Amino acid sequence: MNRNYAAALLISATALSFSTTAVTAQQSNDANGMQGMHMDAGKAPTGSATAKLGDLDISGGYVRAMLPGQPVGGGYITIHNGGKSDDKLTSVTSSQAGKVELHQMKMEGTIMKMREVKEGIAIPAGATVTLSPSGMHMMFKQVKTPFKQGGAVPVMLMFEKAGMVDITLPVVAPNAN
Repeated sequence: MNRNYAAALLISATALSFSTTAVTAQQSNDANGMQGMHMDAGKAPTGSATAKLGDLDISGGYVRAMLPGQPVGGGYITIHNGGKSDDKLTSVTSSQAGKVELHQMKMEGTIMKMREVKEGIAIPAGATVTLSPSGMHMMFKQVKTPFKQGGAVPVMLMFEKAGMVDITLPVVAPNAN
């Protein structure tokens, strides 16, 4: 299957997923009481994944191992846009999860809330955007096999202008920074 056809399928599937999500929305606080959902930010672990796609440099990519009974996994990357035009991370897919959503953690008063970022994550020209445990991140749902430390999770990142890139994220300890 060529990449353009795959991109068209991905966009169609994403649109269907968004409409399904609207019907079954229950999302806003899913991680607030989940074991293993650490909210601490930190540097990417040694050996994290990297990739280059046009003007975009992707670094610091990793996922955390899932604890027993944990229904979702978190993934993190840093994206630097060295170009002169803005881009946007529009979606992420993985063969290891039925669905990967882009999420935002933020404080509302004294409560940390998590919400899906359906419109994608802007990557401004000349800027660096970090997806980290305490902010924006990838949320892996319907995980086929829980992520185990020492393993790897393949993902495809789809950008509005740069296109798509495949990257394999190492699985690190559940509390890794």
